[in-house]
Amino acid sequence: MAELKKDWILSPEAFRRLLRWLDDGSDSGGERYLEMQRRLTAYFSRKNCLCSDELADETLNRIARKLDEKGTITEVSALHYCYIVAKFVFLENVRSVKPIQTGATELRNSDSATRRAGGVSEIGTEDLREKTFGCLEKCLGQLSANDRELILEYYRGEQRAKIERRAELTTRLGITMNALSIRACRIRNKLEACVDKCIRQT
Repeated sequence: MAELKKDWILSPEAFRRLLRWLDDGSDSGGERYLEMQRRLTAYFSRKNCLCSDELADETLNRIARKLDEKGTITEVSALHYCYIVAKFVFLENVRSVKPIQTGATELRNSDSATRRAGGVSEIGTEDLREKTFGCLEKCLGQLSANDRELILEYYRGEQRAKIERRAELTTRLGITMNALSIRACRIRNKLEACVDKCIRQT
């Protein structure tokens, strides 16, 4: 694939161009975009990638950048092209990130093991949930102000509103979507490790 500008930032017009390309002449009101984001997240999850949603966003961001620079992509269907780009993103991720088991995954595995061993009561599950939220608040408080603000803004909102907020973050911080995704992923990994340690110590 041709190398793209590294300092490119997703603009509102570039985002709208991506939506039109995915809709392929119709107007789905952003539904095709959301469906593609879900498919890509599932694709990266099946490959056991950390931060699957961030990698899905990075894939769509690269396509938006390609559209911004080329004007259109007609070689293959939108669905096929998205998976081609996703494959490149996955390979880059494998080369650059050493897979680790996150605190959230360990927590789920621990919960499953407990159920197999003797079952988890509704009360026990609720206690664990409250403990997790308490640890999350504590760990958020241990982050720097900038990291705390970034991670809270990064995950605020739902679906399309979340994507638009992330685009605003890149503009405000003057970084690419890829750089934002990497930064958010690192903060989230740090939080998950902190929460996991907190839960085990309480």
